[in-house]
Amino acid sequence: MLLERVIDDFRGLKAVVIGKSNIVGKPAALLLLDRECTVTVTHIHTRGLPDIARSADIIIAAAGSPRLVRGDWVKPGAVVIDVGINRIALEDGTSAIVGDVALEECDHAAVITPVPKGVGPMTIACLLKNTVHAAEAMARAREPAVQ
Repeated sequence: MLLERVIDDFRGLKAVVIGKSNIVGKPAALLLLDRECTVTVTHIHTRGLPDIARSADIIIAAAGSPRLVRGDWVKPGAVVIDVGINRIALEDGTSAIVGDVALEECDHAAVITPVPKGVGPMTIACLLKNTVHAAEAMARAREPAVQ
């Protein structure tokens, strides 16, 4: 849903998914394939990962590695979805939540989701939307058939 707000035509776009989990990486890759993207699924051990990412029109970062994706990995105008959420220790003894993308280095991206307050709230909103749809479908199924 996030991508559909900023991309009209996915056909032929190159998408790189960084992360191969069954919960995010693989489903994201399949959804992008359904929209006719050319999809490369990678992970933190992929050789040449920065070069692969640099060629992407869309990057979905879901590797669980804080600030893995650096600014020079993102080509100008790319769309970046940062699914990662990582707590890191700061020098002053406090902690911060950061994503898998070094957000502060990516001003040249067309759009990028922030961490926190990016993908997480969208996930909750979609869950609630699907819950309402399921409840409505159940209510319709309980209605007596009209003859």
